[in-house]
Amino acid sequence: MGGTLLLSKNFDEFVQRAKAAAGEVPVILFPGSVFQVSRHADAILYLSVISGRNPAYLIDNQVLAAPIVWQLQVEAISCGYMLIESGQMTSAEFMSNSRPIPRSKPDLALAHALAAQYLGFKLVYLEAGSGAQLSVPEEMIMAVSKTISIPVIVGGGIRTPEMAQKKVEAGASLVVIGNHFEDPQNFSRIKEFAEAIHQNK
Repeated sequence: MGGTLLLSKNFDEFVQRAKAAAGEVPVILFPGSVFQVSRHADAILYLSVISGRNPAYLIDNQVLAAPIVWQLQVEAISCGYMLIESGQMTSAEFMSNSRPIPRSKPDLALAHALAAQYLGFKLVYLEAGSGAQLSVPEEMIMAVSKTISIPVIVGGGIRTPEMAQKKVEAGASLVVIGNHFEDPQNFSRIKEFAEAIHQNK
């Protein structure tokens, strides 16, 4: 749960309601800012935009958030967050003032992913951006996932179960399909597809 902008003052209440509805399924925050932290979440992706060179999103905001996360006792999952070129400027790119990794440069993505692993990050997130025109290329996912030993999350521009399957087959440990949850008709189809993938593993 989370996003680039916080447009509601009731984020904490929203997380609490989602947690109640989720039952035993963990609720993990995907924060767009230090304001998107809640004591009701099971964990938080502790993101550092390692593809960029803007210190505010490499370490500054993480320092500001650290005491809050510690006080709330929310599990922090360190995550190397990498913006990948997607055919248009995304909200994450604009807000973080970070240039994305060119989609034609899997070697650059791999170098960043290796650095994340050596720095002790628990996850790597390849992000094309919410509603991206182009999703993360399978060649890039494959180059990263075959080399590093930590899980790879892939998100942005994944509009169909078939696209999600290609990302998984390329090596994604998790796929993020946040925009699809805005259309209730997509939910049941995606749920069925996710269950089928889980059974085949």
